[in-house]
Amino acid sequence: MRLRNLFLLLLLTGCARSSEKCSLPIEITSQPLSVELIRLERLFFEDVTIDRVSAVVDSFPQFAKSYLLEDEFESRESFIEEIVQLHQDPGMQELYQEVSIHFADFSEIEEAIENAFKGIRYYYPDFQPPMVYTYLSGFTNDIYLTRDMIVISLDYFLPSDHRFQPVDLPQYIRRRYDRDHLVPTLITAISAWYNESDLKDNTLLAEMIFYGKSYHFTKQILPCTPDEFIIGYTHEDILACYANEEIIYAHFIENELFYETSPFEIRKYTGEAPFTDEISLDAPGRIGRWLGWNIVDDYRQNNAVSLPELMANNNVVDIFRRSGYRPR
Repeated sequence: MRLRNLFLLLLLTGCARSSEKCSLPIEITSQPLSVELIRLERLFFEDVTIDRVSAVVDSFPQFAKSYLLEDEFESRESFIEEIVQLHQDPGMQELYQEVSIHFADFSEIEEAIENAFKGIRYYYPDFQPPMVYTYLSGFTNDIYLTRDMIVISLDYFLPSDHRFQPVDLPQYIRRRYDRDHLVPTLITAISAWYNESDLKDNTLLAEMIFYGKSYHFTKQILPCTPDEFIIGYTHEDILACYANEEIIYAHFIENELFYETSPFEIRKYTGEAPFTDEISLDAPGRIGRWLGWNIVDDYRQNNAVSLPELMANNNVVDIFRRSGYRPR
């Protein structure tokens, strides 16, 4: 079964929506919060000497211990020598030069992160913003996240057509790693701090609702961000999913998928894939996550539930039933 062609009207409507002016509400932007962001790649990759690297490590002990794993080395001397060799490597130096060009001005992203943190603080008053560092991991770790520290590896977020790309990621995943996806990727990762789930529930519905809550959280925190940058679809994928929502939902109903517990079957609908061939070669992968997002959106819309209450609700059957979800 092939997905139906999109109507011109739907395309025009989607384009019109994407061009609308969006601004954050004053209750978000007025939150008393600021972000401390440090460009560590500049400190580590410029003038790489033992003395300089040693001084940088001393200035950021948490980063050295938690991210660079200093305690796993036999001695401080061996640790510093390893770090110096890594940052003197010609390939890493070339990568650093490319990152320096593409991320010379980081102010817009820094402002977006700060506004996102203000949004989290608005819904969760106890939220304390972590330190934010940018760095180069050599394509080993895109975002490192703890309650105290965030490390963003900028090499992962170079343009999707850049000659430097993570070789272990297929193209359909690599296209989600660029400047526009950076902040949504970060906020979706942070959503896991608040996304309660029932670990005993191993159904496809539980997986769908978990991701749906994550994307709903991210959209609530980043209301001006287009959906495609949150879920990692193309704009055309988003339009096609809505144009064929009845077909997608019918497939789940007819095949009794919501309470499926086979990990193999669940991966077909929520795992990474270029398409969901059980429905159509034209259906994007992770279609179950997209459907879960719609269910969660309807649950919030049809019930007087705050964002924290939604994220704390681990009863996926309750969310599904009370959502009143039906294809548009």
